[in-house]
Amino acid sequence: MNEIIRPASANHSSRHTTGDFRTDTAPDRPDVMVFPPLIPLATLATACALQWLAPLGLIVEIDPGWRFGLGAIMVIFGLLVTTAGRRALLRHGTNVNPSQPAIVLVTEGIFGQTRNPLYVGVSVALCGIGLIFALDWVWLLIIPSCVILHFAVVRREERYLERKFGDAYRRYRESVPRYLLD
Repeated sequence: MNEIIRPASANHSSRHTTGDFRTDTAPDRPDVMVFPPLIPLATLATACALQWLAPLGLIVEIDPGWRFGLGAIMVIFGLLVTTAGRRALLRHGTNVNPSQPAIVLVTEGIFGQTRNPLYVGVSVALCGIGLIFALDWVWLLIIPSCVILHFAVVRREERYLERKFGDAYRRYRESVPRYLLD
């Protein structure tokens, strides 16, 4: 999948209402409910606060060498995956920020392994941070964090990409997992 995929058509019509004025075109961007980086940041901040208020003390029982080593590997892996995804988007001249339109559908490199490398990488790195700093709450809060990310961001981005790139996106979706394991 080394091709550059451009939008299916220039006119992506759908009903969109702005106040009393109705138009036939939706904004050319995903309709995400929250800016994606806020989710892991809020998760980490909440985990730190809860760790301070009500420490569980489970991860701290793991040998510090193992905890730090495994955590560091997870952080490095997560950052590498995230960086690879970001660089691929920029290399192909499309926007990383979901408040901006997708210019092309990137399907090569890390995007040939997962359709969401930035979210996968950040989630893995966040878990690594939880290990390094013995933040039990990160490991508990990662579940609702990923659920929020999935429904408030990923599913909405997918609908946008399917509307914009049509069959090309549907073929890509069928051949590449949403996350690492689908």
